[in-house]
Amino acid sequence: MAPHDSSTDREQFVRHRGPVTCVAGVPGRNAAVSSAYDGAVAWLDLEAGRMELLGYHDHLANRITVDEAGKRAASCSSDYTIYLWDLENRRLERKLLGHWDDVEDFAFVDDHVGVSVSRDHRVLVWDLDTGAITRVVEGHEKDVLAVAVADGRIYTSGDDMTLRIWDLATGAPLRKWGPFEVETDTCAIDPVRRRAVLGCDDGVIRVFDIDGGASLAEIPAHASGIKKVATSPVDGDILSAAYDQRIVVWDAETFEKKVELEHRATTWERSFNWAPDGRTILAGTFDGTGLVWDGTTGRFLAEIGDKGEGNVCLNDVSANERGDLAVVSDDGHVRLGTLTADAATWVAEVAYPAGRMLTNAVTLDDPTGVVVTGAHDQVLHVFDRTGSELRHRVERHLGEGPINCVRVAHHPRVAGQVFAACYSGAIVRATLEGEVVARPRVHDGAVKALRLHPTEEIGVSGSADNTLHAWDFEGNVIRRFPGHMAIVDDVDVDPGGDLIASVSRDFTLKVYELRTGLLLHSLPLGRRSPKGVCFHDSKTVIVTNYWGALIRFDLETGESLLRPIAKNGISGISRAGEHVVAVSYDGTASLVRPTDLVVLNTLRCMTQRLVPSAMI
Repeated sequence: MAPHDSSTDREQFVRHRGPVTCVAGVPGRNAAVSSAYDGAVAWLDLEAGRMELLGYHDHLANRITVDEAGKRAASCSSDYTIYLWDLENRRLERKLLGHWDDVEDFAFVDDHVGVSVSRDHRVLVWDLDTGAITRVVEGHEKDVLAVAVADGRIYTSGDDMTLRIWDLATGAPLRKWGPFEVETDTCAIDPVRRRAVLGCDDGVIRVFDIDGGASLAEIPAHASGIKKVATSPVDGDILSAAYDQRIVVWDAETFEKKVELEHRATTWERSFNWAPDGRTILAGTFDGTGLVWDGTTGRFLAEIGDKGEGNVCLNDVSANERGDLAVVSDDGHVRLGTLTADAATWVAEVAYPAGRMLTNAVTLDDPTGVVVTGAHDQVLHVFDRTGSELRHRVERHLGEGPINCVRVAHHPRVAGQVFAACYSGAIVRATLEGEVVARPRVHDGAVKALRLHPTEEIGVSGSADNTLHAWDFEGNVIRRFPGHMAIVDDVDVDPGGDLIASVSRDFTLKVYELRTGLLLHSLPLGRRSPKGVCFHDSKTVIVTNYWGALIRFDLETGESLLRPIAKNGISGISRAGEHVVAVSYDGTASLVRPTDLVVLNTLRCMTQRLVPSAMI
């Protein structure tokens, strides 16, 4: 059964084929622009309800902003560039080159000057007329994720848990709030009231006086991490969007809740913005569309772009020795397939009873006959698998933020129990009937990945707080593995249970001896962000990255081999007998021979890009 791909008979897509990271209104026009994980930038005609793709970055597009006149937009990308777009002619005007890691945000100072921030820890000031860097501002200790400018000052926040002010003219540091106890992904400025607004991973909005530095308010706004704050250009009201699936407007004077937006299941929290009129609110979805709300009443008004069948950007895979696999994706469907050297077919596709929801985690478990998934809305799902059929057994809301990874234990004492890695830092243990047994907090930051030892009561996990831990099944940490200097994206245990491998945004692969914690290998990955890691055997480790490549390391000889196999990031990898299966955000599952990384067969769910000759 091949999933329907309605795009293949069209000359041009009418929506993004990846999650929309940002929607920004265009002043003076009933229009907006958007950026997305398909790398595309789009024009949204809000009056006609149409979307037009303008062009593509070479990698994920993380953010887009518009200047005060509505004539120019700037899109930031994981290809390390910023694109300037001429909105009057809807064409690419200039590329800004200078960052050496993902560019996360950009702010226009005026027609001639702009400021960008990046995961390279730097703030860059640009001459927009020439494309030259006029100033490099350094001082953040980790990734910088958000920037705002006002009155000759630059405001930045990021993973070093601080909010900082810099002098635009000189780059000198003027003030620092923090470090706080949690990450600070998002900030905004209310220049009229002279306030800085900070959105924090503990769900609290913190408001500061930008002149004196005093704390003005701490709003306990959300039950999970805040991914976006923005201030209304009209009255300064604060918009907040968080992983608890709530989008709220807070009164600028009293800090009381004014309205909560009508819920839309596929909304991506990081994408929210006020429209220039200060009355409507814009956002994007995991379906590749734009959304519009009435900011006064919270009523949902419109969806822009063809919703179609949803985006089948594959986020994780679990395979067995026979070539069966289960995958999950941005459209919230769970798919079963068969992928061997001789056969490639989808055999089943099911949706959640409550409707589709972005899903990041999956495990196919032969001993129990189940497929377990974890979703963005914090819900754990269990499916019974009989041959080529999936039947939904149970769902359980864990309340610990998005679920990033799930595994099923086989040790006799806890056989059949599920371990779920959660954004809150908890590793939740639950039965296959959905009963929560324990929820220890093993890390201070989001748990990105976990693996279970093949025979013993030991788990290992990596976190956004840079830590890598081994723990017993009660959640007690039994060993720490120091060494990583940034987010630990993935971890794996070798089939014999003696070694663990981890990859991090510090661009290294590290291999440790599990029992002693001894670091055996620390191998550079280049300046391409890793995503996943997999032992094929105790001597062979394969790393995936966000640029669509696999890297094979021979731990005995030290030799490595890099091979691009996909058009977008490789999100997940799983052993599959003599081979491995890798899945990509471009909708492809690939069967790969570990010895030389040759792709033997593929299964495709969608085509992510169609690029007409007129499109950049």
